[in-house]
Amino acid sequence: MEVEEDIEEDEVVIRCGRWTEEMQAVQQAVYQAVSQRKTFVFYKGDAEYYLGLEQILFFETDGNGVSAHTISDVYQTNSKLYELEEVLPSNFMRISKSTILNVNRVYAMTRNLTASSLIEFQNTHKQVYVSRNYYKALKCRLEEKRK
Repeated sequence: MEVEEDIEEDEVVIRCGRWTEEMQAVQQAVYQAVSQRKTFVFYKGDAEYYLGLEQILFFETDGNGVSAHTISDVYQTNSKLYELEEVLPSNFMRISKSTILNVNRVYAMTRNLTASSLIEFQNTHKQVYVSRNYYKALKCRLEEKRK
């Protein structure tokens, strides 16, 4: 670690003899740590709110645009769902045409073989559905998290 006080923005450099899966895992871990601390601007009425991504359960499109759901509240964002998908860290993933989920906040998943499966979060009544097209990818991601 080199600390330089005159640097405007933090920079992380990984030096290695060759690029391996382990180096890629280190890169992902650093990216996750940095991006999780970023705050985004959300709106509710005339007020702006600055929230960390760890507070967000999921993003979903609705009649008013894109909403960001926390345990106890709902905020609006000016971003489109596909724009969020490009900038969110890897713990966020699309689970339906209209929803991006924070995988770290999943408490329970109830599978439905014929329709969308139900996702539940701890300490809230909020629920969201994962479509059949995205179920397998989500299941894999949740299993990776357990390891």
